[in-house]
Amino acid sequence: METAVIKVSGMTCQGCVRSVTRVLQAVPGVDQVDVSLEKGEAALRYDPARADVPQFRKAVEDAGFTAA
Repeated sequence: METAVIKVSGMTCQGCVRSVTRVLQAVPGVDQVDVSLEKGEAALRYDPARADVPQFRKAVEDAGFTAA
C-alpha cells in the first residue's frame, strides 16, 4: 500500500467532504480515504498496482471540485 495527499478546492461543507470521499472510495484499489474540509485535502491509502494519483484527481474533478 502507498499513501498520497491531494489538494482539493471547492469544498464548502460536510456534504462536499462526503461527495469527495465517496468518489475516491469508488476508485478501484483505494483502501482508505480521509478528506479534510479545514485542510482542503484528501489523504488516501491505495494499491499502486490498481490506482494512481491522476485517477484520484480525475475522480475529484469529475465530481465538480478542483484537484492539485
